[in-house]
Amino acid sequence: MTGPITTELHDDVLVIISNNPPVNALGAAVRQGLEAGVKEGLANDAVKAMVIRCDGRTFFAGADITEFGRPMQEPGLPTVVDLIELADKPVVAAIHGTALGGGCEVSLGCHYRIAVPSAKIGTPEVKLGLLPGAGGTQRIPRIAGVKLALEMTAKGDPISAKAALAAGLIDRIAGEDSLVADAIAFAREVATARPLPRAREKVAQANPEAVAAFKKENAKRFRGFDAPAANIACVEKAADGSSFEDGITFERAEFMKLMMGVQSAAQRHIFFAERQAAKIDGIASDIALRPIKKVGVIGAGTMGGGISMNFLSAGIPVTIVEMAQEALDRGTGVIRKNYEASAAKGRLKPEQVEAAMGALTPTLDFNSLADCDLIIEAVYENMDVKKEIFAKLDAICKPGAILASNTSYLDVNEIAASTNRPGDVLGMHFFSPANVMKLLEVVRGEKTADDVLATVMALSKTIKKVAVVAGVCDGFIGNRMLKPRQVEAMKLLMEGATPEQIDRVHVEFGMPMGPFQMSDLAGVDIGWHRDPTRIESIRDALAAEGRWGQKTQKGFYDYDEKRNPSPSPRVAEIIEDFRSKSNMQKREISDAEIIEKTLYTMVNEGALILEEKMAQRASDIDVVWIYGYGWPVYRGGPMFWADSEGLKKIVAGLEKHGFAVSELLKSKAESNGRFN
Repeated sequence: MTGPITTELHDDVLVIISNNPPVNALGAAVRQGLEAGVKEGLANDAVKAMVIRCDGRTFFAGADITEFGRPMQEPGLPTVVDLIELADKPVVAAIHGTALGGGCEVSLGCHYRIAVPSAKIGTPEVKLGLLPGAGGTQRIPRIAGVKLALEMTAKGDPISAKAALAAGLIDRIAGEDSLVADAIAFAREVATARPLPRAREKVAQANPEAVAAFKKENAKRFRGFDAPAANIACVEKAADGSSFEDGITFERAEFMKLMMGVQSAAQRHIFFAERQAAKIDGIASDIALRPIKKVGVIGAGTMGGGISMNFLSAGIPVTIVEMAQEALDRGTGVIRKNYEASAAKGRLKPEQVEAAMGALTPTLDFNSLADCDLIIEAVYENMDVKKEIFAKLDAICKPGAILASNTSYLDVNEIAASTNRPGDVLGMHFFSPANVMKLLEVVRGEKTADDVLATVMALSKTIKKVAVVAGVCDGFIGNRMLKPRQVEAMKLLMEGATPEQIDRVHVEFGMPMGPFQMSDLAGVDIGWHRDPTRIESIRDALAAEGRWGQKTQKGFYDYDEKRNPSPSPRVAEIIEDFRSKSNMQKREISDAEIIEKTLYTMVNEGALILEEKMAQRASDIDVVWIYGYGWPVYRGGPMFWADSEGLKKIVAGLEKHGFAVSELLKSKAESNGRFN
């Protein structure tokens, strides 16, 4: 046999081998090869048993998702899995790496499964808005029970070989380095065993208590998503006494509903968009990168500490600089506390905590940054302070060191101009908390050298960030688009909407919180001028009264001791006072108007960002909003959502309210175009 599937005859055992780098995805050629391999084994009387294994770093790690949305070439995966399961000779799956999605389903179609201790098995399709569509929702509950099937399908997290063995999803653990020999020996051992264990012939016991508990426990996590509910329904179907064939028919119908729906399209869009974001237009992919062996961080506050943790966790030593010993001690104390909290939850071993802390050098000596390869400034947003710091860095840092600012708004070109090496300067805008949030906006200055940008983009993967290239403009991509939403939300308050109505609309849309909930969480006083006699806006009035948000138990909402919000009569008075002073008439505001004024304006700003080439591609904007601001992944980001909503509808909504519409948005609407 040729192609990605080959066979080897080991006396009476036929070994069917996949070699389809990088992850042995189950594309058409692999499915065709598997079908031919199994048929070869069945046709040869000398073959008493078969083993399916994979070369490379992993067992089949899932479907080839580039085939999604296109006509599926035969045989489909369900056909291949059925052929394996219905074979009258034992078939053993030999698993290493990960058996995910379709790979898990191939293994479940086999009569026996053997895995190395480091292997993992799972069905992550729900993360693409789908469900296991080759019998996974029907076989897992029949083998391992409803409870585990719910966890695996509706949440999509893989389980270890040890957990899979305990659940019956694998039958034996192989030696870490002897999988092939152990699998062949296992195949010989079961060669004459009859009847063959087939998942389709097992009975799943109904467990309504487990289903109810699972739904309740995950209600917040699943809010707004279609796929978890479909996975749950399929698992319930497997255990309701229906035949396996009826269960498969139900699974197929649910799969097709999801596949044709907008949510799965959105989630698949983000899957590809995240990978696309790592590519830098105009820079060769093989450009030589600068070595980053030691990182300096200026500022040991919340941001500086969080930024440091990213590098320490990746095994990169960090020198952290502060101006006062008290601030330095407090910052390093918080870093240790964060690591120890992770260790207490079992996410880290105590020795990993000590290794990370051991790689941290806290100091008050600015000159200690002289031998760092990358220095990140994380002090407060003041241009004069930042320019002073960069001038000092210019004087002490070694040639070739990369100088980065964590600014979220300020002009990176102006910062770079305070040095004699503007080519070495760029923005690295981490999101708070920096040790948790995945997004990193990498801001390319006018003079940023190509190898500097490429080095930081590559480094972002090392520290487990999703990085997006942004141009220099006020607020870059994310905060620039946040601004019109906040401005319009404040105007809507003046016109008659309440904070609770506006926030409710955003939460129902799928956001983790609305504009005013976000303001209260971040602090109403952030960016406030600090003069209580100067009251020019509703926010000024709140801040002047000490209504700074959750930290003072009052902001746009009143809070109890558990930080539960309730509408504030005082805030209603302040808004009414401003309204009457402005001679504005209160009117009814519809939910639709809130969407048009707060979200359509964001899309418009995104189009302007693309027009001005401040983002490389529309999908990069979507990645920023998914990973940095909690835009619901099932809506695919603001630009994908605009495509789904209809660009003509967006333009009409903007024009109805008198907004100036981006030329790019207008032209795409007129030509029935799309951003993605």
